[in-house]
Formats: sequence, structure tokens, C-alpha cells
Amino acid sequence: MVFKGRIVLAFVILAMFASSLLTITFFNPNIQIVQGNISPSKGSPPLNAAGLTTQDMKKLETAYDLIHTQYVFETDHDKIMDGAINGMLTALEDPFSSYMNAEENKQFQESVDAFFEGIGAEVSLKDGKLMIISPIKGSPAEKAGLRVNDIVASVNGEKLDGLTLSQAVAKIRGKKGTQAKLSIVRSEVVDPIDVIVVRDDIQMVTVHGQMITTDIGKIEIRQFSANTEEEFKTELVSLEGKGMKGLIIDVRNDPGGYLQTVIHIAEPFIEKGKTIVQTEDRQGKRKLEVSANKEPVRKFPIAVLINKGSASAAEILAGALQQSAGSQLIGETTYGKGTVQDTFDKELGDGSNLKLTVNKWLTPDGTWIHKKGIAPDLSVAQPDYFKVEPLTKKVTLKYDMNNDDVKNMQIMLTGLGIIPDRIDGYFSQNTMEALKSFQQMYKLPITGEADVNTMNQLEDEVKLKIQDPKNDAQLNEAISSIQKKLLAR
Repeated sequence: MVFKGRIVLAFVILAMFASSLLTITFFNPNIQIVQGNISPSKGSPPLNAAGLTTQDMKKLETAYDLIHTQYVFETDHDKIMDGAINGMLTALEDPFSSYMNAEENKQFQESVDAFFEGIGAEVSLKDGKLMIISPIKGSPAEKAGLRVNDIVASVNGEKLDGLTLSQAVAKIRGKKGTQAKLSIVRSEVVDPIDVIVVRDDIQMVTVHGQMITTDIGKIEIRQFSANTEEEFKTELVSLEGKGMKGLIIDVRNDPGGYLQTVIHIAEPFIEKGKTIVQTEDRQGKRKLEVSANKEPVRKFPIAVLINKGSASAAEILAGALQQSAGSQLIGETTYGKGTVQDTFDKELGDGSNLKLTVNKWLTPDGTWIHKKGIAPDLSVAQPDYFKVEPLTKKVTLKYDMNNDDVKNMQIMLTGLGIIPDRIDGYFSQNTMEALKSFQQMYKLPITGEADVNTMNQLEDEVKLKIQDPKNDAQLNEAISSIQKKLLAR
């Protein structure tokens, strides 16, 4: 699917010149532009320290003049101005506020009118490091094994330290079919991991619905974009027409989206007047976003699948359905992004774009989940092989070795039902025999050593097993939970 028109996407893929996860509003009614400055509108409280004094302006002008006239090399006016704005945003210590210069914003705006070419992952800057928020489902990034909270240290040998978010993203984006060799720093792994991702077209299919039993339907929401509300309603009506009596909503690895979209998606399940989400401004003033549902509320049991890749708008939906519709959350604690951003491109007046955090959001009961996430009602972890590290393939794995690659190979073998005696990273005699069994099963040379061909086959078989819904522990728990509720009726 191709998005048309000017859409400020609430999810960000690495093919685009956006910055970070967004729960975005379309406008901020308390702000207006007065002679190029952002000022409070009539009736709104004054902004603290919003204006620059004459001394401030003189200090900035002096700093610029000194750089322009005294710096040993020739300077670029636009580069210095962009750096000044980026410096102000850096001072906020907010990874979700960012700046795009005119060229970056132009490419971003153009990219929403076509298929995107890239690896498909949501990113932000954390302590100056490019961090993966969530790989988009079905994207090259997900298929290559990139994970939430992975740090991208370099791309094709080029280090990303010191770059702005837009500059780092520009290093990763590229044409379909080209390779991005990423050096990944992962918290639980000692050495960096090299991951090769082949860039591709990223199609924005945001909703997928299906009946998974004769009476239970499942709707997966991959992000909350402009079209998601209509897609969701279409799938919901379709499943109801097929006899659905219970619903699973899957927002795992959903990086978020439009605030208004998630509000409208929640409404069919929440009685009119009940709170869906609260927003809070800088003065602490709260606004309740309540259901305007004009139809009979869907009363069937609902389970919401969440994990640590569920962020922003996905968390809003999970909190709203849990607290205002009595739905059950199943899986893992969510990411924990409790802020709302707005964009200011027209205000800057030169084609550049500023994305700024303008509000907090809170669950219906007033809880701010920022940096904490929402805990599931029923905690369910996926099998170990769902989270196994990709093998580095730097050397052939042999008897008596002891390293992380061996450990991950052992976890893969265990996941495939070929049980070695241990999964601690030591290549034992029993590990060798288990590996020989795998090689025999898949018609590989029976050496008891893991060369590149054996490691590739191992990874391929594990990926197939992960993709099989029968092995999805969280989904199976949700099915079981809803079936029990249906039987109890």
C-alpha cells in the first residue's frame, strides 16, 4: 500500500528522514505564531522564559560572528544555523524532539508519496547513540534479527557517533537490493554483532485480520497511520460477519502513531463518555479524551497482545482497553513512551521542520507510563529461540570452543527439538552429536562442526519455527484465555 498526500507518519522507518517514535497531534490550539515567534494564544497561560532578551540575541550574534570570522577554516552559514537548532534540542535531553533541515524535510515529505526503500525500523537517539525502538513487522530489519534497544554503532564501517538523528538515518537508508552492514551493540552481548540487512521496499500495510478459530478473530495493528482507523473498522466488521465471538488485538512491536487514530480505534469497545486517554500540558492542565461511541459497545471478550516493542499509541490502546473496557493484556511489559509530539514546519518558514514534545499522555486512571511501560495482566514469555542472537559466522564452530555463538547455536538446536546437554556456550561432545543429528536431518555434510552453510540452515529453520503461529506462546495463551471466557458465558 502506498500512502498519498502529506502525512506526518507516526511510525518512522529508517528509509525516511524522520526522527523517532511519534504519538502526534495535528495541531496545538494553545500556540499561534506572532512575527515568527511562538507565543501563547489569547487566554492561554504565558510561556515561561519563552522570549530571547536583547542580551541573549547579542550573545548568539557574537558567537556566530566569532565563528564566522575567527575560525581557522571557512564556515557554512546554513550548517552553523542547523547546528544551533540541533544544539537547543540536544539540551532538552528528549530523544523524541528533533530537527530536519530543509533538504531532509523535503526528502521526508517526498518519501510519504511512494514505496519506501530501506530496512524498516523505528529509531531514536539515546545518549547520542542510534537506538532501535522497534523493527517493523515483516521488514528486512526484523528478518535480520534486529531488536528493541539495539544500538547501531556503525553502518558499512562508518561510525554514527556524533551524528544527528537525521544524519544517522541517512547513512542507513538506500536503494532496494543494497546491503547495510550494521555493527550492533546489544546489552546482553559482550562483543558487537555484525548484522547484514538487505534494503527493500517497505510497504505500509497497517492492519491484518483473520479468524484463528471458528469463533475467535485476531486483528494485528502494525502502526497507527492515517488509514489505520478505516482499515481496522473494515477488518472488525468482516470478522464479526464470520461469526467472531472473541477478539485478539495484536500490537506487539507496534511503534505507535496518530493520537486521534488510536482514540477512534478504541471507541467501539468503550462506552460513550468513558475516558480513553488523558493529555497533560506543561502547566499540568489535563484534558480527557473520552469515547464518542454512538453504537452499541462490542461486549465480546478481548485480549491485547503486548511486548517491549509496543510503544506510544500502541500503549494508549492497551491502557484504554484494559482500564475502560476490561480487556486483558497478555505478553510482556511495553516500551514506555508517554509523550506526544507535534511538528512545526510552517512556523520555521524555510522548509525545515521541528518536531517537539508538547504533552504527556496518561492512561484513563491518570498513570504516566513513561520509561516504565504497561505491565501485562498475564505475563507470558516467548520460548528462548524467539530471542536468540544471530550467529556472527566469523569462524567455524568446533569442539571445545566456548563463546556466545556456541551458546546461541545450542539454543537454536534446542528450539528445533535436537537437545544438546547444555546451553552455556561450551561446545561439548554432546553438542557435537546434536549438531551431527541436525546436519543429517537437513542433508548437510555430517562434520559435527558448524560452518557458514550449517549456521545459515540453522537460522533459516529457527525463523520458520518462529513464524509458525503454533509456536507463539503469547498468542496461544490469548486464545486459551478467550476460550475460557466464552465457555463461562
